Amino acid sequence: MSGTAKIYEAELNPGKIELLAQWLPSQSWFTGDASDLQRVAAFRFVDPDGEVGIETLLVRSGDVLYQVPLTYRAEPLDDADAYLVGTVDHSALGKRWVYDATGDPVYVAELIRVIHEADTEADLSRGEKTMTVVGSGITSVSNAAMEAARLVRVLDGKHIQTAIPLGMLTGTWTENDEERSEVLATIR
Repeated sequence: MSGTAKIYEAELNPGKIELLAQWLPSQSWFTGDASDLQRVAAFRFVDPDGEVGIETLLVRSGDVLYQVPLTYRAEPLDDADAYLVGTVDHSALGKRWVYDATGDPVYVAELIRVIHEADTEADLSRGEKTMTVVGSGITSVSNAAMEAARLVRVLDGKHIQTAIPLGMLTGTWTENDEERSEVLATIR
């Protein structure tokens, strides 16, 4: 397990869905209508240094399900303006800078670690889990300097492997009373 993510009893302004509704239309992979976003499930990883919040949301717009990993920081991330989703006021922690986690080295390192070590999502300090994830582990000798993680943004059940990955992260959640599992990320 990736540790325990501390979840605060807090209000966010704007809320996560509201923030995503402003940001998603500018993303090339988003083809939906941001006004109808619905949260479907989520999971968290834990920053080993305890500084960065790491959360992945699955959101639906129309018939399409999107994976949106986010990081929450107390200060702006250097040289990451292209990944800034926006800022929120957190009633317990103050102002937070929210980033598309694919541009945050803390998220990328944790994603690769979870896949390598066949680890899972973090436990939550409060609240119930809405999904589980598990890394496949990597049994072959790999050159970590040459590895690249690929995130699946659109979860349409048609994830096509163009090459056999070294490892992968698979998620499972329930939607409309049916259990669903998909590959969320791969390492090549």
